[in-house]
This record gives sequence, C-alpha cells and structure tokens, in this order.
Amino acid sequence: MSQSDTGLLARVFHPQAVYLSATGDTLIHKTMAEYFPIVAAREAPAARGEPRADRIVGIAFAGPKTATARVNCAIGPKFFTDCLTLILDEGRWQIISKVFHWEERTT
Repeated sequence: MSQSDTGLLARVFHPQAVYLSATGDTLIHKTMAEYFPIVAAREAPAARGEPRADRIVGIAFAGPKTATARVNCAIGPKFFTDCLTLILDEGRWQIISKVFHWEERTT
C-alpha cells in the first residue's frame, strides 16, 4: 500500500478477494478489479515521504488452510485497522478478504 504497487498487491490478494468497509454512511464493497485502479491512480504514500506506521496486531489460524490477521497502517490522515482473511490456495497464502475500519489520525 505504501508504494501503491498493484503488481505487488496482486501477489498477496487472491484474484477473487473482496474489499469491504462499513466506516461511514455507505458500505464499501469492491472486487480487486475495481480496487486496484484506485490504488494505481493515487500518489503513493512513500512518494510523499510518509513514514510507515504498520503493525501486525495478531494472527490466528482457523484451520490448516484458513487464517485471520489483524493489522494496522496509516495512509495520509487516516489510521486503518484491517481484518484480513487468508487462505492457502495452490500452495500459496493469499488474502481472500480485507474488511477494514478507519479513523482520522490525531497525530
């Protein structure tokens, strides 16, 4: 996300992954085909010199092919909490869903 590199994102997101957020008044629901052009069109946080504020809060396995990860990051004025669901598909772990909440940063 820091690089706005959809090539790298395509390696970690499953092609059928979904992107969701209930923050705000309207549910956001996108496919990767809808989401990647948005990422590609914006200026990369790294290009703006934004410091990284990434943190893995926790990872839990639900089975041998399913896991969840809760992570934090900040982009611009927003602080994100992402709930990622991962699956092991064809020998590779990939994100199948990203459900997130964001808040305005205070610092």
